[in-house]
Amino acid sequence: MKNKLNIIICALAFVGFLSGIAFGETQYPNVSLEIGGTDDPRAFSSSIEIILIFTVLSLLPTIIIMMTSFTRVIIILSFLKSAIGVQQNLPGQVILGLSLFITFFIMAPTGEKVYEQALKPYVDGQITQQVAFSKGMDPLRDFMLKQTREKDIVLFSEMAGLKSGDIKGVEDIPNRVLLPAFMISELKSGFQMGFILFIPFLIVDMVVASTLMSMGMMMLPPVMISLPFKLLLFILADGWNLVIKSIVMGFK
Repeated sequence: MKNKLNIIICALAFVGFLSGIAFGETQYPNVSLEIGGTDDPRAFSSSIEIILIFTVLSLLPTIIIMMTSFTRVIIILSFLKSAIGVQQNLPGQVILGLSLFITFFIMAPTGEKVYEQALKPYVDGQITQQVAFSKGMDPLRDFMLKQTREKDIVLFSEMAGLKSGDIKGVEDIPNRVLLPAFMISELKSGFQMGFILFIPFLIVDMVVASTLMSMGMMMLPPVMISLPFKLLLFILADGWNLVIKSIVMGFK
C-alpha cells in the first residue's frame, strides 16, 4: 500500500514538472542596481546637495533644540507644570506643542532674516550653497550671542584651546564654541525662572501642610488639598499671561 502511494506521489510530481515545461516558465522582471562614476561635476554636486538636504532634515529636531529658544521655553513650562502639581492633568503633548508655538513666535524675526538674506537669494540662483549657509547662520548667531553669557563663551573657548588673542570680536567666535555656550546659558536661564515660579506654589503647600498638621489631619494628603488653592492662585493672577509674557520678553 505504501509503495503504491509513493508511486502515485512521484507520478503527480513528474506530471507537474512536465506541465511546467510545456506551458513555459514564469518570467520575473529583472531588477538591476548600477553604481557608476560620472565625469560631470554638476551631477556630483547635485548628489552632494541631496545628501546634505536629507542630513539637515534628519538633524532638524536637534537644530530646533540647540539653536532656538525651545530649550528655555520647555524647561520653564515643565517647571510650572511640576510646581502646580498637575503632572497627569496637563498632558506632555500640550506642553510640547505650546513650547513649539512660542518658539516659532520668538524666532519669527530671525527666521525672516534667514529667508531674506540666505534662502531667497539661493533659490533665485543669486548665491551659492556655501554663501547661503554662511548668510543663514549670521542671524542665528546674532540671536544666540544676545542670549549667551560671556562667562560661558570664555569657558568653552578655553576648553577648545583658543587663546585670548584668537577672538577679537563676536564674529571670531566659532560655532563649536557658541553652540554649547548658548545651550548652558539657556539651561541656566530656564532653571532660574523655574525657581521663581516654584516659590508661590511652595508657600501654598507649606501653609496647607502646616494647617492640616495643626488640625490633626496627618493622614490626609496635603497635595490633594493644596492643588485647588494653587489653581485658584494661578487663575486669579492670570498666570498663563504672566508666564508667557515673561518668557517672550526675556528674549527681547
